[in-house]
Amino acid sequence: MPFRESPAMAIDLVSLGETFEDVIFHDLKSWPKLGEEQRCDRLLRTWGGGALLTAVAAARQRLSVQVVSGLAPGAHRFLKREGLKVRNLRKTGEPHALTVALSTLEDRAFVTYPGVNEILEERFLKALATLRGRHLHLALEPRDCAAWCQALSVVRERKLTVSWDFGWNEELVRRPGFGQLLEHIDFLFLNETEASLYGPGLDWSWRPGTTIIKLGKQGCLAWRGQRKTEVRGLPVKAIDSTGAGDAFNGGFLAGMLSGQSLSECLAFGNRIGAASTLCPGGLEGLPRA
Repeated sequence: MPFRESPAMAIDLVSLGETFEDVIFHDLKSWPKLGEEQRCDRLLRTWGGGALLTAVAAARQRLSVQVVSGLAPGAHRFLKREGLKVRNLRKTGEPHALTVALSTLEDRAFVTYPGVNEILEERFLKALATLRGRHLHLALEPRDCAAWCQALSVVRERKLTVSWDFGWNEELVRRPGFGQLLEHIDFLFLNETEASLYGPGLDWSWRPGTTIIKLGKQGCLAWRGQRKTEVRGLPVKAIDSTGAGDAFNGGFLAGMLSGQSLSECLAFGNRIGAASTLCPGGLEGLPRA
């Protein structure tokens, strides 16, 4: 799929949200039981989180991308080397977030220390007032839904389109203003279980905007009003699915911002997401255009 080069000073995509240092123990034969120690021959230390992975996936398709997050120094340097613009909201002395993942061939388990991510929402909302670009992607859990509704109304007045990937949070549907927040999102990214948590399941024809539901190896589908578009997945021998959903988001947005049709965006999201599963961690397998 051909992609256009972005003008040097223009920002196509602003990716705002949580980032983490990821420590991944992979190729485990099984998970250790309480009180046991299991040795692992495969260890990866890398960077992750939805805002970072989506941004890098899109930037490697020749889009101009900015990340707004609370970044560890190493993550900041990595993104600059990748050619991304960076706005770091972490103040000196504040701890960055860290996730430890235990990965077998069948599944994964995580332990996360949220660090500065716990206190970033007010800074994120303030940052929205000065953001410039064509599209804003959000990868975080909103706590004050009413404040986000107000902020996104201003963003959309500046002609930015908006996408959001909430991740899994059982409390989110009970927060005041969540239903109204859904109306401010042009592209909503969900996986299959999240589609049932935040709505009625796989039928999201009721929501304005475009709702994309990621189905893993089965592919994906999208609702745009009453129109449903489905694209099958790609047969790959996955090693680690960490970050595959965020890689899909980056591929989809790269296609969308390059003028592709909805079905082409879904297919390209599948390709980038599938490629990311061929290596451990979310970054290692992200392809370059």
